Amino acid sequence: MDDLHRQAFAHWTRAQPTVSAFVHALVADRAERDDVLQEVAMAVLESFGSYDPSRPFTPWAVGIARRTIADSFRRRKRMPALLGPEAAAALERAFAEVTESEQAKLAHLAECLRELDGRARQACDLRYRMDLKPSRIAELLGIQSNTAAKVLQRVREQLRECIERRMRAEVHA
Repeated sequence: MDDLHRQAFAHWTRAQPTVSAFVHALVADRAERDDVLQEVAMAVLESFGSYDPSRPFTPWAVGIARRTIADSFRRRKRMPALLGPEAAAALERAFAEVTESEQAKLAHLAECLRELDGRARQACDLRYRMDLKPSRIAELLGIQSNTAAKVLQRVREQLRECIERRMRAEVHA
């Protein structure tokens, strides 16, 4: 692998959580999101030679994501946009302003989520992937509602501590 490709992969790895969140905010269908995100990754890597390194990478990649989403909607003619053009543009600007530190935290969050096990992982998935309320999570896990709320509170604390630990380790590395 040549140096240009190494740089492209390094930049993409840092920007991917932000770009993924942008795609998820605009594309409702899960299969469509996966396809779009894959297309974005390929477009970013293929066009990396035209990237101006004096400018931030993430806004450049989010711009590619916006164009890829628009192309996907035009091609498929079946998926309406979740947001109107003005709202999508505002969202793009907001994602472009995500700092390097916030990107690092998102990357660490993904790693920390993979470390969760048992009831903690299940409660986190039910709350944040399936958007269920603690009372419904309690029913599904066979626990009291206040216990579910406590489990979620501990999961958030565990994730925050994990992210902070990884951020400190990154600084000292």
